[in-house]
Amino acid sequence: MSAAGPIPVRVAAIETVSPFIKTFTLEPLDGGLLPAFSGGSHVVVTMQGRDRNHRNPYSLMSSPYERRFYQISVRREDDGRGGSKFLHGNVRVGDELAVSPPANLFALNELGRRHILIAGGIGITPFLSQLYELREQGSDYALHYAYRRADDTAFLERLAAEHGERAHFYESSQGHYVEPGRILADQPLGTHVYVCGPEGLIDTVVTRARRLGWPESHIHAEAFAAPPSGKPFTVVLDKSGDELEIGPDDTVLDVLEDNGYAPDCSCRGGVCGECETAVIAGEIEHHDDYLSEEVKREHSRMMICVSRAASERVVLDL
Repeated sequence: MSAAGPIPVRVAAIETVSPFIKTFTLEPLDGGLLPAFSGGSHVVVTMQGRDRNHRNPYSLMSSPYERRFYQISVRREDDGRGGSKFLHGNVRVGDELAVSPPANLFALNELGRRHILIAGGIGITPFLSQLYELREQGSDYALHYAYRRADDTAFLERLAAEHGERAHFYESSQGHYVEPGRILADQPLGTHVYVCGPEGLIDTVVTRARRLGWPESHIHAEAFAAPPSGKPFTVVLDKSGDELEIGPDDTVLDVLEDNGYAPDCSCRGGVCGECETAVIAGEIEHHDDYLSEEVKREHSRMMICVSRAASERVVLDL
C-alpha cells in the first residue's frame, strides 16, 4: 500500500499552446513548496468527474529548481479514456485537483558523457524538465524533436531560442523525418539515448541502438499508453472476499482505488512493476511491458494498472 498520500493543488493558470495542447500550472493549496523532483519525473493527476474519477500520469515539464508550482502539458485525446478531455473541457483556473508525489522512471544518467534526446509529438514533455538540468549542469546534449505539423506542435520557438544548434526539428508534413540510425552512429563512448513518443518511434530508436551495439544500460525509453478497453469482468479479492465489477473502460487499479484500496503503482502504464499481483484463478489478457513471457503464459501474475481478465472472473491475492 502506498505510504505517501495525494497532494492537493490548485490550478493557477491554463495556457493554450496549440489547438490540441494546454499547459496547466498547479500550485499547492497550502501555499508552501511542492516535493522536489528530477528531470523526467511524472505525477498522477486525479480528477473527480461526474460519473467516474480520472487518474492520468503526466510528465512534469517545469524546472526541477522551481518548487512553488508544477507544470504539465496535456494533449486532448478524443479516443482516450477521458482524462485529457476532462482537463481540456472541464478544468478551470481556481479548480482544485490532487497529484501524486513525483516518481521518476525516466531519469538522466548522471554518469553519461553525452545525452541524445529524441522526442515525438507530445513526447517532448519529459525532456523539457531534463533540459533545465542539462543546461544547469553544463552537460553535452542534443535534442531531436519530430512532429507532424508546426501549427499543431508546442514549444518550437522556445526550444529553438533556448537551445540553439543543440535542437534539431523534423516536420513530417514538410518531408523532414528523424533518422535514428544516423543520429546514433559514431557517438562518443559513454553516450546515453532517451526516447519518448509514439510506439513506432520508440521501437525504431531502441532497435537501431541495439543493432549499433549500444549497451542496454545506455538506452532509455518512456511511453504513457492508455490502458486498453475490453469486455467487462469480475475481480474477486481473495483476502477480503470483495467482488468488484470492472467495466469496459475501467482498470482493476482504478476500481480498487474507487473502493478504498490503495495499491502501489508509479507508472499506471505497465512498466514500473509496483502493482504486480498474484493471480489465484482465472486467465489474464496481458498488456504490460514488465512480466516475462513465461510468467504471462502461466497466468500467475497480473499488472493491475493495464492488464485485463481474459475470463469472466479472476481471483487475485488481495
